[in-house]
Amino acid sequence: MRIALGVEYDGTDFLGWQRLSHGSTVQAALEDALGFVAAHRVEVTCAGRTDAGVHARCQVVHFDSPSERTQRAWVLGTNSQLPAAVAVRWAAPVADTFHARFSARARRYRYAILNRPVRPALDARFVTWERAPLDAAAMHDAAQALVGEHDFSAFRTSACQARSPMRRVQAVTVTREGDRLQIDIRANAFLHHMVRNIVGSLLPVGRGERPAAWIGELLAGRDRNRAGPTAPATGLCFLGPLYEEAPGLPAEVVLATPDIHR
Repeated sequence: MRIALGVEYDGTDFLGWQRLSHGSTVQAALEDALGFVAAHRVEVTCAGRTDAGVHARCQVVHFDSPSERTQRAWVLGTNSQLPAAVAVRWAAPVADTFHARFSARARRYRYAILNRPVRPALDARFVTWERAPLDAAAMHDAAQALVGEHDFSAFRTSACQARSPMRRVQAVTVTREGDRLQIDIRANAFLHHMVRNIVGSLLPVGRGERPAAWIGELLAGRDRNRAGPTAPATGLCFLGPLYEEAPGLPAEVVLATPDIHR
Protein backbone atom coordinates (compact mmCIF):
# COMPACT_ATOMS: atom_id res chain seq x y z
CA MET A 1 0.00 0.00 0.00
CA ARG A 2 1.19 3.51 -0.77
CA ILE A 3 0.77 6.07 2.00
CA ALA A 4 1.07 9.85 1.78
CA LEU A 5 1.94 11.96 4.80
CA GLY A 6 1.75 15.67 5.56
CA VAL A 7 4.75 16.67 7.68
CA GLU A 8 5.68 19.93 9.38
CA TYR A 9 9.05 20.75 10.85
CA ASP A 10 11.24 23.42 12.36
CA GLY A 11 14.36 23.13 10.24
CA THR A 12 16.62 25.20 12.49
CA ASP A 13 18.62 22.33 13.95
CA PHE A 14 18.66 20.08 10.88
CA LEU A 15 21.15 19.95 8.02
CA GLY A 16 18.23 20.02 5.62
CA TRP A 17 15.71 17.48 4.39
CA GLN A 18 17.89 14.91 2.59
CA ARG A 19 19.44 12.05 4.53
CA LEU A 20 23.22 12.43 4.89
CA SER A 21 26.00 10.16 6.05
CA HIS A 22 26.66 12.64 8.85
CA GLY A 23 24.50 15.01 10.88
CA SER A 24 20.80 15.27 11.62
CA THR A 25 18.29 15.53 8.75
CA VAL A 26 14.50 15.54 8.59
CA GLN A 27 14.36 12.60 6.17
CA ALA A 28 16.48 10.41 8.44
CA ALA A 29 14.36 11.24 11.49
CA LEU A 30 11.12 10.54 9.63
CA GLU A 31 12.30 7.28 8.02
CA ASP A 32 13.60 5.96 11.33
CA ALA A 33 10.28 6.75 13.04
CA LEU A 34 8.22 5.22 10.24
CA GLY A 35 10.41 2.12 10.27
CA PHE A 36 9.56 1.60 13.94
CA VAL A 37 5.82 1.73 13.18
CA ALA A 38 6.01 -0.34 10.00
CA ALA A 39 8.41 -2.89 11.49
CA HIS A 40 10.59 -2.69 8.39
CA ARG A 41 12.91 -0.19 6.75
CA VAL A 42 11.04 2.68 5.11
CA GLU A 43 12.23 5.05 2.40
CA VAL A 44 10.21 8.19 1.71
CA THR A 45 10.02 10.47 -1.31
CA CYS A 46 9.24 14.14 -0.68
CA ALA A 47 7.54 16.85 -2.73
CA GLY A 48 10.50 19.22 -2.44
CA ARG A 49 13.81 19.03 -0.59
CA THR A 50 14.56 21.88 1.80
CA ASP A 51 17.96 23.25 2.81
CA ALA A 52 19.51 23.51 6.24
CA GLY A 53 17.51 25.81 8.49
CA VAL A 54 14.44 25.94 6.22
CA HIS A 55 11.06 25.03 7.72
CA ALA A 56 7.99 23.28 6.31
CA ARG A 57 4.30 23.73 7.06
CA CYS A 58 3.09 20.77 4.98
CA GLN A 59 5.84 18.80 3.33
CA VAL A 60 4.21 15.86 1.51
CA VAL A 61 5.94 12.49 1.29
CA HIS A 62 4.94 9.05 0.11
CA PHE A 63 6.20 5.57 0.94
CA ASP A 64 5.21 1.96 0.28
CA SER A 65 4.57 -0.60 2.98
CA PRO A 66 2.99 -4.05 3.22
CA SER A 67 2.22 -3.38 6.88
CA GLU A 68 -1.45 -2.85 7.69
CA ARG A 69 -1.84 0.19 9.94
CA THR A 70 -4.67 2.64 10.43
CA GLN A 71 -4.18 6.28 9.44
CA ARG A 72 -4.29 7.13 13.14
CA ALA A 73 -1.56 4.59 13.87
CA TRP A 74 0.71 5.99 11.15
CA VAL A 75 0.29 9.50 12.58
CA LEU A 76 0.41 8.89 16.32
CA GLY A 77 2.89 6.02 16.20
CA THR A 78 5.33 7.94 14.02
CA ASN A 79 5.01 11.12 16.09
CA SER A 80 5.83 9.15 19.23
CA GLN A 81 9.25 8.39 17.70
CA LEU A 82 10.00 11.79 16.18
CA PRO A 83 11.95 14.66 17.76
CA ALA A 84 9.85 17.59 18.95
CA ALA A 85 10.80 19.66 15.89
CA VAL A 86 9.05 17.26 13.46
CA ALA A 87 5.41 16.18 13.38
CA VAL A 88 3.27 14.13 11.02
CA ARG A 89 0.00 16.03 10.60
CA TRP A 90 -1.98 13.52 8.54
CA ALA A 91 -1.70 10.20 6.73
CA ALA A 92 -3.72 9.02 3.73
CA PRO A 93 -3.71 5.90 1.57
CA VAL A 94 -3.20 6.90 -2.07
CA ALA A 95 -3.09 5.22 -5.46
CA ASP A 96 0.11 3.47 -6.51
CA THR A 97 0.43 6.07 -9.27
CA PHE A 98 0.65 8.96 -6.78
CA HIS A 99 4.14 10.43 -6.49
CA ALA A 100 4.86 13.14 -3.93
CA ARG A 101 7.31 14.89 -6.27
CA PHE A 102 6.22 14.15 -9.83
CA SER A 103 2.46 14.40 -9.22
CA ALA A 104 2.77 17.93 -7.79
CA ARG A 105 1.43 20.68 -10.07
CA ALA A 106 2.68 23.57 -7.92
CA ARG A 107 4.77 24.32 -4.85
CA ARG A 108 4.43 27.21 -2.42
CA TYR A 109 6.96 29.03 -0.26
CA ARG A 110 6.61 31.86 2.23
CA TYR A 111 9.41 34.13 3.40
CA ALA A 112 8.86 36.05 6.66
CA ILE A 113 10.69 39.26 7.54
CA LEU A 114 10.53 41.13 10.84
CA ASN A 115 11.06 44.77 9.90
CA ARG A 116 11.84 46.82 13.00
CA PRO A 117 14.84 48.45 14.68
CA VAL A 118 15.08 45.81 17.43
CA ARG A 119 16.11 42.20 16.81
CA PRO A 120 13.60 39.41 17.54
CA ALA A 121 13.69 37.09 20.51
CA LEU A 122 10.53 34.97 20.46
CA ASP A 123 10.40 34.55 16.67
CA ALA A 124 14.13 34.50 15.96
CA ARG A 125 14.03 30.95 14.55
CA PHE A 126 11.27 31.70 12.04
CA VAL A 127 11.86 35.19 10.65
CA THR A 128 14.66 37.18 9.09
CA TRP A 129 15.33 40.47 10.79
CA GLU A 130 15.72 43.63 8.72
CA ARG A 131 16.27 46.85 10.69
CA ALA A 132 16.05 49.28 7.73
CA PRO A 133 12.50 50.35 6.77
CA LEU A 134 11.16 48.36 3.82
CA ASP A 135 8.68 49.51 1.18
CA ALA A 136 6.48 46.43 0.75
CA ALA A 137 4.51 47.98 -2.12
CA ALA A 138 7.69 48.63 -4.12
CA MET A 139 8.87 45.07 -3.46
CA HIS A 140 5.52 43.70 -4.60
CA ASP A 141 5.56 45.74 -7.80
CA ALA A 142 9.13 44.64 -8.55
CA ALA A 143 8.30 40.99 -7.95
CA GLN A 144 5.60 40.95 -10.63
CA ALA A 145 8.36 40.78 -13.27
CA LEU A 146 8.97 37.22 -12.08
CA VAL A 147 5.48 35.95 -12.92
CA GLY A 148 5.38 33.66 -15.94
CA GLU A 149 7.80 31.15 -17.42
CA HIS A 150 11.37 32.44 -17.44
CA ASP A 151 15.02 31.48 -17.27
CA PHE A 152 15.81 32.00 -13.57
CA SER A 153 19.59 31.67 -13.88
CA ALA A 154 20.02 35.00 -12.05
CA PHE A 155 18.42 33.45 -8.97
CA ARG A 156 19.93 29.95 -8.88
CA THR A 157 22.97 28.86 -6.92
CA SER A 158 26.05 27.61 -8.73
CA ALA A 159 25.51 24.27 -6.96
CA CYS A 160 22.05 23.83 -8.47
CA GLN A 161 21.75 20.44 -10.18
CA ALA A 162 18.56 21.15 -12.13
CA ARG A 163 18.85 20.31 -15.83
CA SER A 164 17.07 23.49 -16.89
CA PRO A 165 16.85 26.99 -15.35
CA MET A 166 13.33 27.42 -16.77
CA ARG A 167 10.59 27.69 -14.14
CA ARG A 168 7.04 29.02 -14.19
CA VAL A 169 6.12 31.37 -11.35
CA GLN A 170 2.34 31.40 -11.02
CA ALA A 171 2.00 34.13 -8.41
CA VAL A 172 4.11 36.23 -6.06
CA THR A 173 2.95 38.73 -3.45
CA VAL A 174 4.64 40.95 -0.88
CA THR A 175 2.40 42.12 1.95
CA ARG A 176 2.89 43.92 5.25
CA GLU A 177 1.02 43.61 8.54
CA GLY A 178 2.50 45.87 11.18
CA ASP A 179 6.23 45.23 11.40
CA ARG A 180 6.03 41.93 9.50
CA LEU A 181 6.50 41.41 5.77
CA GLN A 182 5.43 38.24 4.04
CA ILE A 183 6.62 37.15 0.60
CA ASP A 184 4.53 34.36 -0.91
CA ILE A 185 5.60 32.69 -4.13
CA ARG A 186 3.99 29.83 -6.01
CA ALA A 187 5.60 28.05 -8.96
CA ASN A 188 5.54 24.75 -10.77
CA ALA A 189 8.98 24.05 -9.28
CA PHE A 190 11.96 25.89 -7.82
CA LEU A 191 15.70 25.98 -8.41
CA HIS A 192 18.21 25.58 -5.58
CA HIS A 193 18.13 28.75 -3.42
CA MET A 194 15.74 30.38 -5.91
CA VAL A 195 13.37 31.87 -3.32
CA ARG A 196 16.15 33.05 -1.01
CA ASN A 197 18.00 34.66 -3.92
CA ILE A 198 14.83 36.41 -5.07
CA VAL A 199 14.27 37.74 -1.54
CA GLY A 200 17.90 38.85 -1.35
CA SER A 201 17.31 40.93 -4.49
CA LEU A 202 13.96 42.31 -3.37
CA LEU A 203 15.42 43.67 -0.13
CA PRO A 204 17.53 46.39 -1.86
CA VAL A 205 14.34 47.45 -3.68
CA GLY A 206 12.51 47.64 -0.36
CA ARG A 207 15.30 49.73 1.16
CA GLY A 208 15.19 52.15 -1.79
CA GLU A 209 18.67 51.20 -2.97
CA ARG A 210 17.39 49.83 -6.29
CA PRO A 211 14.40 50.71 -8.49
CA ALA A 212 11.54 48.26 -8.93
CA ALA A 213 12.60 47.65 -12.53
CA TRP A 214 15.88 46.15 -11.33
CA ILE A 215 14.31 42.73 -10.70
CA GLY A 216 13.18 42.48 -14.31
CA GLU A 217 16.64 43.53 -15.46
CA LEU A 218 18.26 40.82 -13.34
CA LEU A 219 15.89 38.22 -14.70
CA ALA A 220 16.63 39.20 -18.28
CA GLY A 221 20.38 39.34 -17.64
CA ARG A 222 20.55 35.77 -16.27
CA ASP A 223 23.68 36.66 -14.29
CA ARG A 224 23.73 35.46 -10.67
CA ASN A 225 26.70 37.73 -9.91
CA ARG A 226 24.60 40.86 -10.51
CA ALA A 227 21.75 39.85 -8.20
CA GLY A 228 21.46 40.35 -4.46
CA PRO A 229 22.91 38.02 -1.81
CA THR A 230 21.16 34.86 -0.69
CA ALA A 231 18.71 35.72 2.11
CA PRO A 232 19.04 33.75 5.38
CA ALA A 233 17.28 30.40 5.71
CA THR A 234 15.51 31.35 8.94
CA GLY A 235 12.66 33.22 7.26
CA LEU A 236 11.84 30.56 4.67
CA CYS A 237 9.01 28.05 5.04
CA PHE A 238 7.85 25.48 2.49
CA LEU A 239 4.06 25.75 2.67
CA GLY A 240 3.65 22.61 0.61
CA PRO A 241 2.79 21.26 -2.84
CA LEU A 242 -0.52 21.22 -4.68
CA TYR A 243 -1.95 18.23 -6.54
CA GLU A 244 -4.92 17.51 -8.70
CA GLU A 245 -7.80 16.15 -6.66
CA ALA A 246 -7.28 12.56 -5.59
CA PRO A 247 -8.99 10.27 -3.07
CA GLY A 248 -7.46 10.58 0.36
CA LEU A 249 -5.61 13.87 -0.08
CA PRO A 250 -6.75 16.70 2.23
CA ALA A 251 -8.02 19.96 0.72
CA GLU A 252 -4.92 21.94 1.76
CA VAL A 253 -2.79 20.15 -0.85
CA VAL A 254 -5.36 20.01 -3.66
CA LEU A 255 -5.68 22.59 -6.43
CA ALA A 256 -8.83 24.66 -6.09
CA THR A 257 -9.44 24.37 -9.83
CA PRO A 258 -7.99 22.01 -12.43
CA ASP A 259 -4.48 23.04 -13.44
CA ILE A 260 -4.55 23.90 -17.13
CA HIS A 261 -0.86 24.84 -17.25
CA ARG A 262 0.83 21.47 -16.94
